[in-house]
Order: sequence, then structure tokens, then C-alpha cells
Amino acid sequence: MEKIIETLKAGGTILYPTDTIWGIGCDATNIEAINKIFEIKKREKNKSMIILVESAKRLEDLVEVPEMAWEIMDLSEKPVTLIYDNPKGLPKEILAEDGSIGIRLVDDLFLKKIITKLNKPLVSTSANFSGEKSPMKFSDISQEIIDAVDFVAEENHDKVSEYSGSSVIRIWNDGRIKVIRE
Repeated sequence: MEKIIETLKAGGTILYPTDTIWGIGCDATNIEAINKIFEIKKREKNKSMIILVESAKRLEDLVEVPEMAWEIMDLSEKPVTLIYDNPKGLPKEILAEDGSIGIRLVDDLFLKKIITKLNKPLVSTSANFSGEKSPMKFSDISQEIIDAVDFVAEENHDKVSEYSGSSVIRIWNDGRIKVIRE
């Protein structure tokens, strides 16, 4: 765990198991680290990335959370990423073209520990090249990606994810919602 935090605080990238699939992550406030992830994934810079937070407080520090968002998170049977308007304190490099951001409030203890110790939100994007299938287990990850990140978490290499990704729901401050991915 200490090496993960040390890497993130130094502006590095990590390969780690999320509450869904394996992901590539970095400090969500570090523009250089965010740009490195775009390079690793061979991803166009106009595509946004999601971030993970460990607490309702951190979520509320970043965005206005409509009441409907709490209900969706409470009722969801799997991890859910909600897309919010007008985030505060995040670099434009991780925002969508319309200025929105996808954020997932995690329950997973490993992830909560990372984010708490980093004391910043964590970028999370699938550990694959843009357009390829998401890795359900560590052995699905390309060696090129493994070699490109600064640190590989040792946790859960044998675990196979029960989810191919989170649900993604766009939520507006006026109460409208749109399911992007179930």
C-alpha cells in the first residue's frame, strides 16, 4: 500500500484492481499524470476519464449532488458511476467536452484506503488500449500496459471481476437522468 501512495504522490501511474475491472489510475489533480494515462492507453485527449472517491464528503466537495443521485447509488445492485455537472477543483484534462465528470463513490475497502491515504480523488480508467475489451482479470492486461505504468498493485491478481464495468448514469442538477451504460 505504501508504494502505491508513494507512486501516486510523486505523480506516477498505477495499475490496480477496482471495484469492477482492472484500472490505470493516478492522482486526479495531477495534469502530467493524467496526460501519461492518455499516452499509455493511446486515447484521444477529448475523451474524459472517471474518478473514484471514498466518501460522501469528498463527493460533495467536488460536485453538487442532486438528491436523485443518492437514491440511485443506494438502489444500484452494482457499482455505479454518475456523471455530474460543474465539478470544482479538477483539471479540465479529465472533464468531458461539456465540462461534466463521471464520479464513482466506492465501497471497496482497498480503494477507500488508497483514496483516503492519497487524500485526493483517484483517476480510474480501464487497463486496456482505447477501444479494446476491458480486463476482467490481471492476466487479461497487455504486457505493454503493465510495462508502461509506474507501479503494479500486488493485490487481487487472481480475482476475476463479476462486473465488466460500472453502470454509467448522466444526472443533471435539474433532476433529469439518462442511462448511458447499464
